[in-house]
Amino acid sequence: MSNRRSRQSTSAPRISDDQIIDLVTKLRQILPEIGQRGRSDKVSASKVLQETCNYIRNLNREVDNLSERLAQLLESVDENSPEAAVIRSLLM
Repeated sequence: MSNRRSRQSTSAPRISDDQIIDLVTKLRQILPEIGQRGRSDKVSASKVLQETCNYIRNLNREVDNLSERLAQLLESVDENSPEAAVIRSLLM
């Protein structure tokens, strides 16, 4: 047997097809692009996983951009000011 499941480590817990379907359904509900579509629109599990990866990448980029902006803002204020303390707490 050379299918993917037979090559997996036997010590790893096996996830059932029902659990996979449930997880993909949950992802489908929280993804903005897919969640806005009607319930009758069929979206494949692979498309949901692809969109999930894209969404996470976009979120990471957004976090990086916001962190950069906060760091620039921190440079422009007095480091002992209350505003600087708030900015530092956001960067942590």
